[in-house]
Amino acid sequence: MNDTRSGQIIAIASGKGGVGKTWLAISLAQGLAEAGSRVLLVDADFGLANVDVQLGLAPGPDLGEVLAGQRSLAEAVRPHAAGFDILPGRSGCGSLAGLGTAALARLEPLLAAAAGQWDVVLLDLGAGLEPVVRSLAALADTLLVVATEEPTSLTDAYAVLKLHRRDRPPGDQRVVVNLATDQAAGQRVWRSLDTACTRFLGAGVPLAGIIRRDARVAEAIRRQTPLLTRHPMAHAAADVRALAATLTTLSRQAGKLHPAI
Repeated sequence: MNDTRSGQIIAIASGKGGVGKTWLAISLAQGLAEAGSRVLLVDADFGLANVDVQLGLAPGPDLGEVLAGQRSLAEAVRPHAAGFDILPGRSGCGSLAGLGTAALARLEPLLAAAAGQWDVVLLDLGAGLEPVVRSLAALADTLLVVATEEPTSLTDAYAVLKLHRRDRPPGDQRVVVNLATDQAAGQRVWRSLDTACTRFLGAGVPLAGIIRRDARVAEAIRRQTPLLTRHPMAHAAADVRALAATLTTLSRQAGKLHPAI
């Protein structure tokens, strides 16, 4: 990856589906944009891309066409009224789900170029531990692993963290607890992962943020509208903004964002 690029690549991953990863990616994109960053959200779930569905986007150019050389990045990116840009994926596309080495080689400079144009490039990865998911996670500057209070989510999140450390030592990885009953419950989820990583992997994992369970999230998804737009005062919206603020601070400390942003 090109070290001279000015932007940061953040990948959002989860060991299992159903933890709200795509919703979090969309909401975080808007939160970072509100904080002053130029954000590109890339739907990099090559098997079940659904950013376009959650946002009600009409069919159009997508990442698959860019990787095939049929469209340029500029032709496929779409601006959203919430203040961030989107590079849609292609749901149910077997050719992308089985992305090979050659296509991954084309994707790496594409992401580097995007990080030269946007302050933050958010990758919404597919759930699980498929090779393509791991390869994309290893390209990111920071990996956010989404976990919930469910025991299976904790187990799978630990597996993601473990393999990421093998794929990109000593990559920056952090935990986001979603659907937390409250802040205390979210802290317990993080501590479980932190303790396991310390004991078995030799180092803990930082907590990036806790997003509390909020019924207005499901309502916003049904309306195909970002939560921060539809319910800006919801406590989940406040939690997303807190996460965005934390990541913005980390980016500035790493020199990836201009102090004036």
